[in-house]
Amino acid sequence: MAERILIVEDEDRIADVLHDYLVSNGYDTHRLARGDEVEAWMRQNGADLVLLDLMLPGRNGLDICKALKSFSDTAIIIITARVEEIDRLLGLELGADDYICKPFSPREVVARVKAVLRRTRGAQASADAAPGPAGGLLLDEAGWRATIDGRDLGLTAVEFQLLRVLSSQPGRIFTREKLMDAMYNDERVVADRTVDSHIKKLRRKIADAVPGRELIHSVYGVGYKFEPE
Repeated sequence: MAERILIVEDEDRIADVLHDYLVSNGYDTHRLARGDEVEAWMRQNGADLVLLDLMLPGRNGLDICKALKSFSDTAIIIITARVEEIDRLLGLELGADDYICKPFSPREVVARVKAVLRRTRGAQASADAAPGPAGGLLLDEAGWRATIDGRDLGLTAVEFQLLRVLSSQPGRIFTREKLMDAMYNDERVVADRTVDSHIKKLRRKIADAVPGRELIHSVYGVGYKFEPE
């Protein structure tokens, strides 16, 4: 059965091009042009991935992204003409899996869709809940969900990626560059402080779940490491 892609785009020309390229690559597509129709449609029908424009009539894309991630593990790729860094970071922190700026090549979009779905399929093919190395950490790669001692951390996709890399080799020091490569699998340019910001949020969520436990440690001038007590 073909994987379903929901295209949320109010510009007919762009939506038609995306539809044509995705269908020619074997995907099933559905299109919505209004932001205020997306959540209800997704609750009723679901999709394997959503291509989501930011500037939409009825409801903006960032609000939609946040709403979808509150009840669905569907992958989201944001497509937008707004290239400011704050928009990109905000979109990813709300749980978007990737971000493409207009103008774009339709072939690039298809390649990104394939990459995100391949990552999703690979996670689903793994054990439903793969245990972390220590510290009561469990990483459910199929659901992009992390728990400690049974308590859900409520991570975004980027935070989950970050924790997965750190916890994969306890005690190893990861530089910020290595962590950025893990967080963003394309060649986008992001500042070092982006990693620090995500680490700060990750630590806060861990502290909220298990007060008094410190699992992620700073190594001054180098980076970070995961080291359970």
